[in-house]
Amino acid sequence: MDKLRLGINIDHVATIRNARGGDNPDPVRAALMAQAAGADGITAHLREDRRHIRDADMAAIAEAIDIPLNFEMAATEEMCRIALATRPHAVCLVPERREERTTEGGLEVAGDANRLKTYVAPLVNMGARVSLFIAADPRQIDASARVGAAVVELHTGKYCYAVAEGRIEEAEAELGRLISAARQADDLGLEVHLGHGITYDSVTALAAIPQAVELNIGHFLIGEAVFRGLPDAMAEMRRLMDQARGMVQC
Repeated sequence: MDKLRLGINIDHVATIRNARGGDNPDPVRAALMAQAAGADGITAHLREDRRHIRDADMAAIAEAIDIPLNFEMAATEEMCRIALATRPHAVCLVPERREERTTEGGLEVAGDANRLKTYVAPLVNMGARVSLFIAADPRQIDASARVGAAVVELHTGKYCYAVAEGRIEEAEAELGRLISAARQADDLGLEVHLGHGITYDSVTALAAIPQAVELNIGHFLIGEAVFRGLPDAMAEMRRLMDQARGMVQC
């Protein structure tokens, strides 16, 4: 299998900054540190309520880094305008509710295809690779291909939380759904990414899914960075990913 890309989500560096106010810690510095440590891309989610990443952060990150920027956003006119001005390498459309702590589920593509097409098309025309963050659901995968997305990012939260809580049968069932979804998406010509809730304990089985091209990991690695530094935290994740791919150098 090919080497799996590692995208680093830096949202929660901004969360820490915003808890106190001021400029520190700086998410741009985190993006540059992740880049220097071997990240294949940087993800940042500009939420409508600006709870972590801010407009100025997006512009500054896009200007500072040399690796791809993945702009996560809700499918709204405001966010589309900002993405078109920022011109990131990739845009990931995600569901968003003000009251949620984090993204709780996948985008409803099958029931909202006509509206989503109006946001996908201008982003594609700009040159961005458009991804849809969806559950491992055959209907959502089929709809994602129809609306013109190049990528689906499968929500791995249910699997990862089941692993963390020792619910083995549930984890195995959810992993099976992810494997089947990745195969279906690949058959439709969609690039497959995985993200949400991934930790050292849950990454191995996910990284071994042969159709997966990229993992996007944020909260866990930013948390680990508090204790061991971001480069070391990333290095351990990369080691586990490469081991699952059978690429460990002897």
